[in-house]
Amino acid sequence: MALEIRVGTDIVEVARIGAKSDEHGDKFFRHVFTDSEVAWCQERAAPHMHLAGRFAAKEAVKKALLAFGEETIPLNSIEVLREENGHPRVELRLKLSRTYDCQISISHTDSLATAVAIVTHQ
Repeated sequence: MALEIRVGTDIVEVARIGAKSDEHGDKFFRHVFTDSEVAWCQERAAPHMHLAGRFAAKEAVKKALLAFGEETIPLNSIEVLREENGHPRVELRLKLSRTYDCQISISHTDSLATAVAIVTHQ
């Protein structure tokens, strides 16, 4: 069977994540992020910047999975974690029709966060 590859990308304004947080509070966080993601970001000097990066990563992964034909993918079922070396990694916490490998890259400035996801299935 040939390796299938899908790519997703997303860009988010950091201020938008801050505004959503201010507007909806914990309800927004629970809908989008896992508890460990929120805790990790809140320990950082610029939590909204890191939350925006994770949001962009989740959207990028979701777009790639949708391109494979997956359907309902809640954002809080895509967890963005950190390896010991600092590289981001994804854990999918939902039942999907296939097994996937996800690689992500996240980058940000003070005002924007972007992410690219490469999702493969063999």
